[in-house]
Amino acid sequence: MENQCLGLAEALGLTPVVKRVSLRSPWRQLSPYLRLGNRFAAGPNGDPIRPPWPDLLIGTGRQSIAPSLAARKLSHGRTFTVQIQDPQLSPRNFDTVVVPRHDRLRGANVLVTRGALHRVTPKILAEAGERHAARLAHLPHPRIAVLIGGNNGVYALTPTIMSDVADKLAALSRAHGAGLMVTPSRRTGTDNEAILRARLSGLPAEVWDGTGENPYFAYLSLADAIVVTCDSVSMTSEACSTGKPVYVIDLDGGSPKFRAFHDGLVKDGITRPFTGDLDHWTYPTFNDTDEVANEVRHRLLAHRNKHAT
Repeated sequence: MENQCLGLAEALGLTPVVKRVSLRSPWRQLSPYLRLGNRFAAGPNGDPIRPPWPDLLIGTGRQSIAPSLAARKLSHGRTFTVQIQDPQLSPRNFDTVVVPRHDRLRGANVLVTRGALHRVTPKILAEAGERHAARLAHLPHPRIAVLIGGNNGVYALTPTIMSDVADKLAALSRAHGAGLMVTPSRRTGTDNEAILRARLSGLPAEVWDGTGENPYFAYLSLADAIVVTCDSVSMTSEACSTGKPVYVIDLDGGSPKFRAFHDGLVKDGITRPFTGDLDHWTYPTFNDTDEVANEVRHRLLAHRNKHAT
């Protein structure tokens, strides 16, 4: 979630001051619906929200809403507020709201994206690929980046699914001579990671062990195709920003919003289900982050001109 805010700020050419908010009671329990006294909502366990008020405030997540509303009010409207993800309030409470298209929120000041904003740029990928190219040179082409998430409130990565995925990856490597670049996450779990390592043992594969620089960006840069689990809109959006073929691993569970997100990408010809096959296709690359940044820049300029008069 924080990376969505950072990605937008960086696309605007800004170096933001990051505030990680922890609300005090009763705002912690009642946000975003408690609308009184928002100036007092930020608790001592998080960063303080106080003057001088910024020209631009980018927030995401339920706990960011009360401080955002307070900054907008106490700055007399001079702080331009951007809220990423549906705030569960009328978008009129913010200057701009950014939501993915699988959310239903719409309005004159609502910007709709295909997926999540992120920090992935061609420059970041190129630099990461250059740093890791020599170390990964032993992996043959085609190279497959494998992005493994795990359990969350909607999906479950079970050992049965992990075993099936690992077997498909191993078969793909043997059939096509593919090199595998695999990055598990904290949500993958030690048992699932052990299954993955055991099934890929002896194959041209690197499974990141969590030490040293995270090679995530390098894997995206150096891959010929990408395989990603379906549990993360952000991870899938980052994969799709590369323009490379993206295969999505289905997990147990799901929700209408997640299904709408993934169905939209399949319909657009961007992703395909991961079945263990390897194909090649192209699609017009999209960059939600740059598109949103351009629109926010335009609106922010108009906002400044309004308050300068």
